[in-house]
Amino acid sequence: SALKELLENAIDAGATQIQVLVKDAGKQLIQVIDNGKGMSSTDARMSFERHATSKIRTSQDLFAIRTFGFRGEALASIAAVAQVELKTRQANSELGTLIQIEGSEVKKQEPAALPVGTSVS
Repeated sequence: SALKELLENAIDAGATQIQVLVKDAGKQLIQVIDNGKGMSSTDARMSFERHATSKIRTSQDLFAIRTFGFRGEALASIAAVAQVELKTRQANSELGTLIQIEGSEVKKQEPAALPVGTSVS
């Protein structure tokens, strides 16, 4: 389920290349790396909040959803039970954002030199 959600998020982000790494049937590692549009620092942090999504900004957006999933719901659930590292950068930003979370607690958030797109481990 976690892998499915991460893949859907990559597709929703407009990725044309997606790399998937899995170790020990996902018990040690599930990683999805994409070349999608990435997230701003604010959206990256908010994506771990329950019921948070950057895909709905106005009430009219509810009637025009054309995506597979809501990034925040999956990441919040995954972060509650795993060690999660998110790396993301948008094309219009010189630096991206690195966030490390364990058990829903943010351990690290800092700017980082990253390629455009998102990597979730």
